[in-house]
Amino acid sequence: MGWIEYISDAISYIENNILNELTIEDIAKQAYVSPFYFQKGFAMLCGFSVSEYIRQRRLTLAGSELVSTDNKIIDIALKYGYDSPDSFTRAFTRFHGATPTAVRKDGAVIKSFASLKIKLTLEGGYIMDYKIIEKEAFTVLGALKTFKYNSAFKEIPKFWGEHYQTGKGEVVCGMYGISIDESMGCDEFEYLIADNYIPWKEIPDGFETKIIPKHTWAVFPCKGKMPKSLQDVNTKIFSEWLPNCRDYEIAAGYNIELYSNISDYPDGNQDENYYCEMWIPVKKK
Repeated sequence: MGWIEYISDAISYIENNILNELTIEDIAKQAYVSPFYFQKGFAMLCGFSVSEYIRQRRLTLAGSELVSTDNKIIDIALKYGYDSPDSFTRAFTRFHGATPTAVRKDGAVIKSFASLKIKLTLEGGYIMDYKIIEKEAFTVLGALKTFKYNSAFKEIPKFWGEHYQTGKGEVVCGMYGISIDESMGCDEFEYLIADNYIPWKEIPDGFETKIIPKHTWAVFPCKGKMPKSLQDVNTKIFSEWLPNCRDYEIAAGYNIELYSNISDYPDGNQDENYYCEMWIPVKKK
């Protein structure tokens, strides 16, 4: 089985357990990757997060049940994971554009968010540059913070902004952005803004070192203005490279973004020639 089949199994798992408690850890297990890589790949392929998909599917089913049965609104709310009528009404109204009461009494129009179906389509036809390298363990020095999977994509850019605003960029310029999920099973991961560690220098307050283990890495070059160039390559990795790669699959646990020094480019990371890399740990299938 490949990446597309694993994603399909994960979607089927969500649909079959839509009324039960769903955790990103259990969903990601269906795709045999860490929660970090599953959420990253899902968002790249689908255009929305796993949590958004689950929420909109539940509200779709709740709306259908509201108009097709006489079940009490409070019972429907509890069935689809809401603790109170108020929280259900707020979520229902944001999604459907009308309150549950208005839908039932006045026949207001409701919305439907269909379940995902995986289709194989003829895409690609271009050359995607990458290389496979063996890299020994290395040590980095960085500012570390722990993030929840469901909010990381919004919070990590803020972390970078705070890093430079507080002057930490004078100590660690940010050669790497490193995601670490060693357990590959919890609901959070560590993220480092880091540089290579120089052993004979003291570790400043507020920073720490991490050893990145020896791995085989798939290295994808990104050239162009940030963040678009990196986002474009990310999308191609999950929509094109992974589904079609016969030799390698993700060895989850680490993800590295390697950035060039912005001072080397006239327009910094907005320069058309700005260069960075995406590193993904891989193993033979």
